[in-house]
Amino acid sequence: MIDLKSKNIIVTGASGGIGNSIVEKLNLSGANILATGTREEKLKELKEKFNNIKTLRFDISNHEKIEEFIENAINELGGSLDCIVNNAGITKDNLTIRMNMEEWSKVIDINLTSTFLMSKYSIKKMLKNKSGKIINITSVVGHTGNVGQANYTASKAGIVAMSKSLAIEYAKKNINVNCISPGFISTAMTDKIDEKFKDSIISKIPASRLGKPEDVANAVVFLASTASDYINGETIHVNGGMYLG
Repeated sequence: MIDLKSKNIIVTGASGGIGNSIVEKLNLSGANILATGTREEKLKELKEKFNNIKTLRFDISNHEKIEEFIENAINELGGSLDCIVNNAGITKDNLTIRMNMEEWSKVIDINLTSTFLMSKYSIKKMLKNKSGKIINITSVVGHTGNVGQANYTASKAGIVAMSKSLAIEYAKKNINVNCISPGFISTAMTDKIDEKFKDSIISKIPASRLGKPEDVANAVVFLASTASDYINGETIHVNGGMYLG
């Protein structure tokens, strides 16, 4: 068991399947967690499930308020920040010739620009302690591409490249910036996929199964810990061998 006691960690997109598992695993490791998302009822459920965590509703698309949110979150955590897990994101799928500018811009704004700003203002705080961890959740399709997801794949690939740049900029300040790239993970979203399509996906995965949210969460716990101190600018692929980067 990795010990994250005394570590202050923000988790965005905490109310989804993967986010919920990330909160659970970090909680089991003893971290002091602030979970955030847009759905108040889901945050309340999280608070009831893990009564020692803190929650704060926030919409990361509100770019002008991100710096203020980071300040408020750190105050809730006790005045410092050791790690942020940028897990929040959206999809608005469509074939390229049908994709309108709103579908393109919203996905880029939330998935990429918001992740940049959350990282930027977190790093500003981490510089005071001369240490910190940024963990950005990307996607296998950001490496492989996917039909109907030009906006989503661009946003996720952009996060990978951005994370490498941030890693280079702040390595000397003992701040690590890494990505986790999940493959197809079993969540409420994938449960809605047509069985034939799901079978087609599984046939392309050497492990012959979908991943579990805890597979991603385990990688988060590792990257949040001192065990990963010499890993920087990297992407951990959690996909059962579907993509070998």
